[in-house]
This record gives sequence, C-alpha cells and structure tokens, in this order.
Amino acid sequence: MYPPELVAPMKKDLVDAGFQQLVTPQEVDDVLEKSNETILLVVNSVCGCAAGAARPGVKMAVSGEGKKPAKLVTVFAGVDSDAVQQARTYTLPYPPSSPCVALFKEGKLVHFIERHQIEGNNAQTISDHLKKVFEHYC
Repeated sequence: MYPPELVAPMKKDLVDAGFQQLVTPQEVDDVLEKSNETILLVVNSVCGCAAGAARPGVKMAVSGEGKKPAKLVTVFAGVDSDAVQQARTYTLPYPPSSPCVALFKEGKLVHFIERHQIEGNNAQTISDHLKKVFEHYC
C-alpha cells in the first residue's frame, strides 16, 4: 500500500477531470453492476506510464468535443485494494493490469486497454485511440 499523501495528487488528477473516485467494493458494484450507460473505468497507479501516458491520454480523450462515456470512474491500484479487486472482476477475462482502461456499455465490457498497450505510447496516441473507441461505442 502506498501512503495516501503520496497518491493524493495522482488521484486528484483524474477527479479534477470529472472522474468519480471509487474506494470500496460496494461503490464499484453500485456503478458497474447492471448499468445501462457507457462507463469508462481507469485503474490508476503510481507508475511512470500512468503519469506519462494513461492519465494525460484519458483526460485528453474525455475533454472537448466528440462522443464520450456517460460516466467516468476510477480506482487506484496499491491504495484502494478492495475496490480495485472488485473492479477487476468486471474486467475478466483480462488479467490484472495497472494502469488500464476499460469501457463498459450496458453492463458489458466492450473495450480494454492493458498496461502493455499503454507502455511505450504517448498520451496523444492513447487519446486518439480512446476517441475512436468512444465514437464506436458511445
């Protein structure tokens, strides 16, 4: 577990962009279970690829014009472990990955970006990819 004061700015980064922070398994279930909306879930983390590509890319994708998910939510790996574990039950059959990005439509996982797809890419590439995914599913 990481100290809360260490990750507070990293959590705030997505919250300031309109993401709802989920910190308990019940909060995860309340949002993801049987939803009729499109929901973007970001499993946030302290790693460099989260800071350099995932968070900035996701923020770019959900800002400005164009189609977007109805709801934006996030959990933080290494901090809110129970919430992350519960969120990962919704992203099966994909293995645990952080950071990662999942898009749900009408309660079903329709797109998933794993850590290995984030590493080595820049924020603009992540944003462009997500915008195309949003155009298709949102």
